[in-house]
Amino acid sequence: MSPHPSRREKIRIIIFEADTPAGRVFDIALLWAIALSVGVVMMESVESIQDDYGSELRAAEWFFTILFTAEYALRLYVAPKRLAYARSFFGLVDFLSVLPTYLSVFIPGSQSLLTIRALRLLRIFRVLKLAPYLGEANVLSEALEASRRKVTVFMGTVLVLVMILGSAMYLIEGAASGFTSIPRSVYWAIVTLTTVGYGDITPETIPGQVLASVVMIMGYAIIAVPTGIVTAEIMHAHRGHEVTTRTCMHCLSEGHRHDARYCRDCGEELHGRLSPSAERPETPPTESSTDVR
Repeated sequence: MSPHPSRREKIRIIIFEADTPAGRVFDIALLWAIALSVGVVMMESVESIQDDYGSELRAAEWFFTILFTAEYALRLYVAPKRLAYARSFFGLVDFLSVLPTYLSVFIPGSQSLLTIRALRLLRIFRVLKLAPYLGEANVLSEALEASRRKVTVFMGTVLVLVMILGSAMYLIEGAASGFTSIPRSVYWAIVTLTTVGYGDITPETIPGQVLASVVMIMGYAIIAVPTGIVTAEIMHAHRGHEVTTRTCMHCLSEGHRHDARYCRDCGEELHGRLSPSAERPETPPTESSTDVR
């Protein structure tokens, strides 16, 4: 890697990584622009404000759309893997955040969909992603992935349970109490088991009320199961390694160590290496590691 990065590489570091002063300023300015643009769209939906400032709001909407379009084009230009960025979560959000304004030329009213720009505020985690924030985000992501199968099995069990409970309540209460079909009774079982309790259907017989009481008590225990699964995986996945906002331009994964040479997820070589002073976390790592991936 040349000691003097190209202009394209410098722009890439500013846009995709928030650990440099310039990158942090860029992300903060971007977040303000996103928040203001969402505010413009929301105010435009208020009839009284629309009547008084309709033309100004429309002009502001086009200003932000052109600004975000230029930003999206710039991201595509500096990304080594353009298709990977375009197909990533933030790439799709960036594209969809400018599309409604252009569609409004042909489909009046579609500019209201611009509230999707609020999803871009998720980039605030890039600004706040000092080592503790990004480290915990990685832990949560790993825990959710590890608990996916367990939670899937649990949800399957719950679905079978509500079908059994709904069928039982249908036989006990019947149409006279509002349980006109098994699907409607299953709906009651779901509402009751999850402790939502809309109250639009209620059992009227003593056996039905007894069954409802059992379902309500079961609901408290069932809610605790997925929470316990995810909590156990979080404890297992928790690691205290130092991380930064360095981004792999192949898979767009973030959270690599400042001295990492390869992406920890896809194995591709990381583009560019920030200076240690820009990337070193404010607090020392809690444990050492020789893994540079």
